[in-house]
Amino acid sequence: MNVMIVDDTKAAIDCLAAKLERYPGVTLSATAMTGEDGIDKVLRYKPELLFLDMELPDMNGIGFLERVKEVSDYWCYVVIYTAYDDYMLPAFRNKVFDFLLKPIDDGELDTIMNRFYADRDAGRAAAPGGSQPKVNGGKLLFYTNAVDFRLVQIRDICVFRYDHDARVWTVVAAGCDRPLRLKRSVNKDAILAIDDSFVQVSQKCIINVNYLLEVRDNVCSFYPPFDGITDVKVARFFRRKLVSRYNSL
Repeated sequence: MNVMIVDDTKAAIDCLAAKLERYPGVTLSATAMTGEDGIDKVLRYKPELLFLDMELPDMNGIGFLERVKEVSDYWCYVVIYTAYDDYMLPAFRNKVFDFLLKPIDDGELDTIMNRFYADRDAGRAAAPGGSQPKVNGGKLLFYTNAVDFRLVQIRDICVFRYDHDARVWTVVAAGCDRPLRLKRSVNKDAILAIDDSFVQVSQKCIINVNYLLEVRDNVCSFYPPFDGITDVKVARFFRRKLVSRYNSL
């Protein structure tokens, strides 16, 4: 497995490189300490897994990913790693595979690497944007752990919520006694692409508009069996897009 590290601190590169040596099949093909050098080497070595620092001398990690997209259709698994967790949301908006905080926790790195091996071997994240729940005959397949899964009708889904603590999206659906956790590689773009009935109403909530009854004081009310959900709010930024779906009287 071809791995690359982009970080402006040599000590950080050496530390991560040493930790990666214990994982099977890992070959560190290249390192870079600036964004420009990193972009050149990404396109030259085409790593399968890229660890990208968010703060580089000549650009940030988001700018790095945007530049790569501008000059090539090449894609790989990207793990943003940084000392600042406020970069998490912009990172996932730019479709990275995962997020790792510095100083690196060995358990967190194990989790990320195990996810990488599982997704790569199963072929479930072979396109930009991470993996997407499989759709067949109006049903979605959600993995409940590494091997088990549950089939859910699209029409039975009411709300997707982002769990910031677990860093995963969850889904509230009829017939499920608790929210189902999605894989960490599933992002909001993958969810919104499933069906036109799914609309984002805030940074952490996507709703099925077929269950939306009304919005009062920016709080959504839903038809049964989801009338007990009373804490989904419509953020100002998303309100116009939601309203534009309907004719008003």
